[in-house]
Amino acid sequence: MGKLMKALVYKGKGTISLEDRQVPSICDERDAIVEITLSTICSSDIHIMHGQVELAKEGIVLGHEMVGKVAEIGPLVKNVSVGDRVIVNVETFCGECFYCKRGYVNNCDSPDGGWSIGCKIDGGQAGYIRIPLADNNLKIIPEGVSYEQALLVGDVLSTGWWAAELGELNPGDYAVVLGAGPTGLCTMKCAQLYTPLKVIAVDVINERLEFALSNGYADIVLNPLEVDNLEATVKELTAGRGADVVFEAAGGKDTFEQAWRIARPSGIVVIIAAYEDDPQYLPLRTMYGKNLTFKTGGVHANSCDVLLDLISSGKLDVSDLITKTVPLNDIIEAYDAFEHNKKDIIKIAITPYEYDE
Repeated sequence: MGKLMKALVYKGKGTISLEDRQVPSICDERDAIVEITLSTICSSDIHIMHGQVELAKEGIVLGHEMVGKVAEIGPLVKNVSVGDRVIVNVETFCGECFYCKRGYVNNCDSPDGGWSIGCKIDGGQAGYIRIPLADNNLKIIPEGVSYEQALLVGDVLSTGWWAAELGELNPGDYAVVLGAGPTGLCTMKCAQLYTPLKVIAVDVINERLEFALSNGYADIVLNPLEVDNLEATVKELTAGRGADVVFEAAGGKDTFEQAWRIARPSGIVVIIAAYEDDPQYLPLRTMYGKNLTFKTGGVHANSCDVLLDLISSGKLDVSDLITKTVPLNDIIEAYDAFEHNKKDIIKIAITPYEYDE
């Protein structure tokens, strides 16, 4: 029997367990083994835990947001070496198929393509992880960039960057972001790089709105529970037109409708939320003539190098989203805190398991 590690395992709908697992080994010449230094919890992990992700396999190790140090590489791995500090891309991609060549890495048609880590193959809420196609799916963290600064690059920051690109923002635009959770906040931060006139954050949790405002993620904040009419309020704040671009990052019962209602005519609505509840509907007759463009889907995380360069140059930093750090020993309690929006929790960094001496 090989070396054991602690790992958080999805046991089936509603059940996760911290267990002993074998440290993974090289299975393919293009694999790498990464020792995890930090991981974090994503809302997608919560969806898996509740049985809401059909692709997720029972018995897999959870976690798809992580950074670490390369511990071992297969003989065909060329881009990283043992000892390198790396970020792990949320998506596994071959780089050669029809979709990868066009940058659509979420749609990679290789066997482990797309979002597989922590869903269909073992993830990184553990001591170590095996990374297939390591030359594509690992990026070296630049010198001077901390693990904390790089932690969110592989998934949620990539999502914010991708969303901002989809929004086609122009200088002077009004952007509204529904949802001031980690995805919404990363979208705000990336949207700011396009120099919009105003970024307006909308959420029902005042602590998150206060965070967004005080830390420069948003210029204006709105709680829809505290205004008489959100659509009218947004129009008033956007020269009477509505938002040029709306980013829907909340995934609530009514936020899809809010998104298209607060967009101006001929505006863009970017849907980056994952909905747990009933299907969303487009009332085409009601919105006829508004001429909206909808963009939606899963992130193509193909800009990790760009994000690392921006972080290294001091132009982008979302490490302040990490508001709590706990060891892997306490990850089940951390899931509960993250899921239920416990006060002051935005992202929780998970450090390695602490063994008794």
